[in-house]
Amino acid sequence: MMLTRGKPLGKVVLGLLVFSIIIRTLITYLIILFVFRFMGKREIGELSVMDLVVFIMLAEIAVFLIENPSEAIWKAIVPMAVLLAIQIGSAWISLKNQRFRNWFDGKPSIIIKHGKVDEKEMRRQRYNFNDLLLQLREHGIQQVGDVAYAILEPSGKLSVFETKDDGSSDYAVVLIADGEVQYSGLQTIRKNKQWLVNEVRKQGFHSFKEISLCTINDQGEVQIDQNNEFQ
Repeated sequence: MMLTRGKPLGKVVLGLLVFSIIIRTLITYLIILFVFRFMGKREIGELSVMDLVVFIMLAEIAVFLIENPSEAIWKAIVPMAVLLAIQIGSAWISLKNQRFRNWFDGKPSIIIKHGKVDEKEMRRQRYNFNDLLLQLREHGIQQVGDVAYAILEPSGKLSVFETKDDGSSDYAVVLIADGEVQYSGLQTIRKNKQWLVNEVRKQGFHSFKEISLCTINDQGEVQIDQNNEFQ
C-alpha cells in the first residue's frame, strides 16, 4: 500500500521540480532579454569588451538559476540586477564622457593609409598580416595598394575604403565628436586646432560644444552636424 502511495507522491515531486525549472527558465529569459534591450541595437560583432563580459556572466548566472532549483531565485536575480545597473550606468557615462567610452570600448586604428601599412600600429593592436589579408579578401581586395584607408574597429572588424580612379576615397576623418576635438583626426590630416577653429567659424559656429560631429573628406570638404538641432 505504501508503494502505491509513493508512486503518486514521486510524480508530484517530479512535476513540481519540472514546473520550478520552467518558471526559472522563463524568469531567466525575461531578465536577460531586459538586459539586452538596454544594451541597444548592436550586432554581435560590434559588441564591446564590457558587453561580452556581461554576456558571459549572465550565462553563468542563468545556468546556476536553472540547474539549482533548490536554491533561492533571489541569489541569481540580485547579481543579474547588479549587472544591469552596471550596464545602464556605463552606457550613460559613455554618452557623457568620451574618455570613458574610449577606455571601455576602445578606439578605431588606421592600419592602412594611402596604400601604406602601419606596421607599428598593427603590433600595438596585436594584429598580424594573416588577419589583415584575410579581411581584405573578404572585401574583395587583393592588393594593399588599392586601399585608401583600412580602419580596425574596436569590435575587430576591418572597415576598408578603396582608392578611386581620381586618387580619392569615401573615407571621412572625424575632427569633432560630441563637442570634443579629435586630435588624432587633426594629426591624420596634418592640421592644428587653430585651423579647425577657423573652419568652424566659417560655418557660423562659435564653440565646439555646438557641434555633435565634424568630418573632413579627401576633397577637403568639412561637414558639420549641429548638436541638438532637432530639439
